[in-house]
Amino acid sequence: MSRVWKPSVTVAAVVERDGRFLLVEEHTDDGLRINQPAGHLEPGETLLQAVAREALEETAHPFHPTELLGMYLWRSPGPVRTATYLRFAFTGELGDRIVGRALDHGIVRTVWMSRQELAQCSGQCRSPLVARCIDDYLGGQRYPLEVLYTHPDVLAPVAKAASG
Repeated sequence: MSRVWKPSVTVAAVVERDGRFLLVEEHTDDGLRINQPAGHLEPGETLLQAVAREALEETAHPFHPTELLGMYLWRSPGPVRTATYLRFAFTGELGDRIVGRALDHGIVRTVWMSRQELAQCSGQCRSPLVARCIDDYLGGQRYPLEVLYTHPDVLAPVAKAASG
């Protein structure tokens, strides 16, 4: 039996203030890990909507993406190595924290770290993409959002199959 290979599409927000980057500590199957505010693209949303939603859910801060930082392909290690991720990372503007808004399930807290502080706890990163995205940001890598196109059909409601 043939299995169709489908990478998971994810988004991440890379936010810097005064040389420190907004990160989250989250519970994972591998224990407590550090990541950018990030998550999966969901049906019916654009990449820009997804990164704004994920950043808000994980940090309680509104996020407005202004530039594409990069696109990253990574396969998680392990004996089976079946999880492959296609990450779209964005930089943008972070709004004020919404007081009283709960963080998404599994998120322990938000934390601001310098690149050097992140290097000291690199073994706790969710993936090597966390540091790579920050390095690309620090290196000045940016792309206009216009390089992304979403066909209008993506936003249309999905028709339900007729039951028979």
